[in-house]
Amino acid sequence: MRPGLAEGVRLVHDPVRDVDALLYPEGSLLLDGPAPDVVRACDGRRGLPEIVALMASSYDGVEVADVADLIEDLVDRRLLIDGGPAAHARNIAGKRLSRAPLPVGMVAELTYRCPLSCGRCSNPVEASRREIGTAAWLARLTQARDLGVLQVHFSGGEPVLRPDLPELVAHARGLGMYTNLITSGIGLTARRLSGFDHVQLSVQHAAETAADAIAGLRSHHRKIAAAALVREAGLPLTVNVVLHAGNVDAVEEIAAFAAGLGASRLELAHTQYYGWGLRNRAAIMPTAAQIHHADEAAARVHGRYDMEIVYVRPDHHTGRPKPCMNGWASRQFAIDPSGTVLPCLAAAQLPGPSPEGSLAEIWFDSELFNRFRGTAWMPDPCRGCDLRELDFGGCRCQAFQLTGDAAATDPVCSLSPHHQDLVPAGGPRPAVIPRRYR
Repeated sequence: MRPGLAEGVRLVHDPVRDVDALLYPEGSLLLDGPAPDVVRACDGRRGLPEIVALMASSYDGVEVADVADLIEDLVDRRLLIDGGPAAHARNIAGKRLSRAPLPVGMVAELTYRCPLSCGRCSNPVEASRREIGTAAWLARLTQARDLGVLQVHFSGGEPVLRPDLPELVAHARGLGMYTNLITSGIGLTARRLSGFDHVQLSVQHAAETAADAIAGLRSHHRKIAAAALVREAGLPLTVNVVLHAGNVDAVEEIAAFAAGLGASRLELAHTQYYGWGLRNRAAIMPTAAQIHHADEAAARVHGRYDMEIVYVRPDHHTGRPKPCMNGWASRQFAIDPSGTVLPCLAAAQLPGPSPEGSLAEIWFDSELFNRFRGTAWMPDPCRGCDLRELDFGGCRCQAFQLTGDAAATDPVCSLSPHHQDLVPAGGPRPAVIPRRYR
């Protein structure tokens, strides 16, 4: 094998942390020690012996096994591929910042407007129509890079409805940040793809009739066209499918459809019940039997196609909570369309004032961002749990909306006293209430 960078992967030097990092679709990997030089040696022409020899010319005690293990790990992560291009580290904007933790990612929710009316949508049911302007977004993007953000996820609603999207993306890209577009594909044009590093396209189903019924709009054919635009632009494509009772039985068909679109990644993520998803929980939550069959189908499609498949099991049925944003205010934050800065997309529902000030002031010093940071805040049983450093007590917003107490153990955890009340009672499903933006 002669490894080089995979599609959509780039190597940068981050002066805020003074480290090199690999940036890739919806992820980043900070490199230390000789790892950046190993990556630079992977130019698609050298094999392992040549890479080891090159490293030995600069470092003492280089072990073939250590270099091979690093390369194998990066290949497994789909960051290196056989015959890929060489990595040339780009210097990006910023000055050294010694405080910790530093955020890696930022979700920029540009608007709650969307042409679709999916009942599983996590946007707020009572969403504000206020949207901050271009200048405010440009300032926040600059502050984000100064704070160490390496990835920006432009989301919504439907972000391509913002006429200033190309300007915002160009600014983020000019600062050196990796730019992801999260889109329904409706209204996507070649111009609006300019400046993006990667596109995540939401798909409702593999079958056109079912997909259009879930979306509340004849849109399936337009998503196919959007995927073709992304591939024509030479960008890596992720297909994202939120699973619920209306499509969870079609995992294998969805995987085949995503492969046919030319996706390099497929995300199969069970619904997180916020906003409209929470309102429609009784209508869209799969049964335990459906989830079991989906688990089996996901296992069958792994390795069947030349694309990465990420399957996220539903925490409501596993008995173990997922770590909220990889830990409250530890790696990411979000900014909603009104400009409110939040530790996660659903945190606006928590009681208390919205944080104000620069991003650095909000990230490091605001009460909201420090309220559940780390593990000291945890009550029992979380406080004594061996997994507290892995799941961080689960989702604070989910705990609040289901128990009224944001500090409570996430009810999805089997140790929570509320766990037995988590799944709605059986019986006929109510009709799905379509998402409306009022």
